[in-house]
Amino acid sequence: MNTTLNLILAAKPCGQELGSTTGWQKLLAGLDKTGPDDEPLSLIRILDINGLDDAIWAVRATPGHERPARLLAVDCAREVQYLMTDPRSVAALDVTERYANGLATEAELAAAWAAAWAAAWAARATAEAAAWAARATAEAAARAAAREKQRAHFIRIFGDNND
Repeated sequence: MNTTLNLILAAKPCGQELGSTTGWQKLLAGLDKTGPDDEPLSLIRILDINGLDDAIWAVRATPGHERPARLLAVDCAREVQYLMTDPRSVAALDVTERYANGLATEAELAAAWAAAWAAAWAARATAEAAAWAARATAEAAARAAAREKQRAHFIRIFGDNND
């Protein structure tokens, strides 16, 4: 897929300030250019010059990017699908892939997105509850350990009395 420097510039890339060695200026230097033009520029060339983060960012400045961008997102999410414990998250991947391939409606995509967000919020709430429980347990253990030390000090200091 191709974009152009003019399309990239219209998307307001970082590194536009003179002397910058990132983003826009890095791309221009790598192309041996001083400014934007309408010459086709492949995303792979951007990847080679600027790296993956900038290449992914440049997708937004590429006509017809919606389908391949969705498929890239699905492919990346599938790499960590084994970590997804809620079936709504996996279902959202399936629907997103089907949508990108023209096999699901916008309504199905919206419903899957909403369900995936609900799953994410539920997981977050569960994780927060577990974190609070772990914190409370750790605090209780620390208090018990401190009290045991205090008891030992008390016995050492006051235990010699023969009352």
